[in-house]
Amino acid sequence: MGAAKGVNMPAANIERAIKKGAGGLEGSNYEEIMYEGYGPAGVAILLECQTDNRNRAAGEVRHTFMKYHGAMAEAGAVSYMFKARGLIVVDRSAADEDALMEVALDAGADDVQAEGDSWAILTPPGALEAVKDALAAKSIAVLSAELTRIASQQVPLDVKHAEALLRLVDALEELDDVQKVHANFVLPDEVLAKLAH
Repeated sequence: MGAAKGVNMPAANIERAIKKGAGGLEGSNYEEIMYEGYGPAGVAILLECQTDNRNRAAGEVRHTFMKYHGAMAEAGAVSYMFKARGLIVVDRSAADEDALMEVALDAGADDVQAEGDSWAILTPPGALEAVKDALAAKSIAVLSAELTRIASQQVPLDVKHAEALLRLVDALEELDDVQKVHANFVLPDEVLAKLAH
């Protein structure tokens, strides 16, 4: 609130913004919207948004795509590439692969994959909680569990396109109405190494 006062925002506007953000303002109806687009190198981007003003959200998303060399797409242009999935992440040291696979697959998971220092467990959306509960019952600590969207194909990026795409994704994530950004790119190890410098 101090920052808002610093830019001479009237107290009534500050209170209204707080109530609106907390969902306590009458007449504020939030709706979930998906926006689709393309980033550098043709990377497909799917945005999950929650907004009380569809026009404002669309304008901000469109402006951000254009500013960072992307483009909005028509509904359905890229969403077909992303499948709703449950994703559970477990530290590699929490369980060995065989034990983890047995618990996860028996509880309804589709796959267990090694991802660096962790295991990624993929589930159908409806099985996420059951798999999470089964892991907890075996005292296997879960680092994170969420519903997400996984792309059916990945676009490998070179350094130039990776830098441009990461700027676009960061800018989209900064928008107030954007809840999640999904994109179908992969950064090869040599690209990751160059980006780290």
